[in-house]
Amino acid sequence: MYYITEKKGEKMNKRLSATQIIMLGFLAAIIAGTVLLALPVSSASGKAVALEDALFTATTSVCVTGLVTLTTASAWSVFGQAVILVLIQIGGLGIITVTAGVVMAANRKMRLPDRLLLQEAFNLNSLAGQRQFVKKVIAGTFAVEGAGALIYMTAFVPAMGARGIWASVFNSVSAFCNAGLDVIGEDSLCDFVVNPVVNFVTCALIILGGIGFIVWLDVLRVFREKRENRQNPLKRLSLHSKIALSATAVLLVAGTALFLIFEYDNPYTIGAFSFTHKLEAAFFQSVTTRTAGFATVPQNGLTPASAVTALLFMFIGGSPVGTAGGVKTVTIAVILAAALSSVRSKNETTMFRRSIAPAAVKRALAVVAMSFAITFVSSVALLATSSFDTLDAIYEAVSATATVGLSRGVTGSFGTVQKLIITATMYLGRVGPISLAVAFNLRRENKNAVKDPTEEISVG
Repeated sequence: MYYITEKKGEKMNKRLSATQIIMLGFLAAIIAGTVLLALPVSSASGKAVALEDALFTATTSVCVTGLVTLTTASAWSVFGQAVILVLIQIGGLGIITVTAGVVMAANRKMRLPDRLLLQEAFNLNSLAGQRQFVKKVIAGTFAVEGAGALIYMTAFVPAMGARGIWASVFNSVSAFCNAGLDVIGEDSLCDFVVNPVVNFVTCALIILGGIGFIVWLDVLRVFREKRENRQNPLKRLSLHSKIALSATAVLLVAGTALFLIFEYDNPYTIGAFSFTHKLEAAFFQSVTTRTAGFATVPQNGLTPASAVTALLFMFIGGSPVGTAGGVKTVTIAVILAAALSSVRSKNETTMFRRSIAPAAVKRALAVVAMSFAITFVSSVALLATSSFDTLDAIYEAVSATATVGLSRGVTGSFGTVQKLIITATMYLGRVGPISLAVAFNLRRENKNAVKDPTEEISVG
């Protein structure tokens, strides 16, 4: 993306870096959303909300987080809710994808700098086929969200009347984008904790959005080639897809088992349910903690063991190049594989009989380190400026950094300082790891550079 200015009759080309474009793009969307949400027409009461609440809501929407200081269902008018929905869709698809889609819709060609940015943002192997890739991502997103909305209507319309149609559309987009915002009421989806339709559709949308667009297209490719190649389809998946799918499956199964065990007799969550409904609620909790933000059980009612487990799952998040947040499943898998290789005294990090590039390991460590630093600073800042319980404050900080949106009930009691802390945390948590990953992709090591001498140190 180039900006051209004239000075003394000469043209000067100034190029923004990929990371700057991403960060400024998200910031521009947040500012535009804040302005619109600060208008009286956006408020359900007809009176403009406080600017800090408009900023907080715009940020949580664009960053697809889900933490709210004002209840979405009652504080905002239909216009305000529509603005929030558009911001969620932009944040879920990503600024780069939306921009590319607008350019294509206007029948304009993407310039080389824009194509390079798209290539790095989605980690594509080449510049070829980008238009088709963007079309598939956008078309697939709208198709899945549309199907989700139609199925939602079978549950929400009987329960809510005509308003259930809007709730179905809003929830479908929010769930696919892993935003966690809803227009149901004060208690998220707690009233539908044992509703199989709401549970199934929400979990399916969250998983499909969070698994990543690259995995989507890779799975479709494998099944299209099935007739021509009789080899096991799973073996023909890319290494990225294998890691993302296997890590997701492990987390879903492990999370369901742990939440079921820890909450089995808890009267504040699932203790009074039948075994089937307990299993259903435990599975939902396992899914939603990985950056979705919807709640079917009160988070402040969780046992300490479940709350700590939820912190880990929130920090991990979904998979890369999707709508989810967190440090990502593939990132954690790569770090664990590198640690295992080190324990086994192997020189290479391997997974599924493939070597992982050292640069990928470094990138994974950098993303985790950055996310941990943001979480730590945010947690300390909240504790230093409030009287919140330690676990509650850390829960908010992790939820904001990983753009999850689950809360133990303290977000509504935020003062101005706490709102600004979490607003900054949500923004950094969303754009930080993405920008860092793109920066690593763009940066190439200079093999001819003079290297510093090596010296052994003690570790551990």
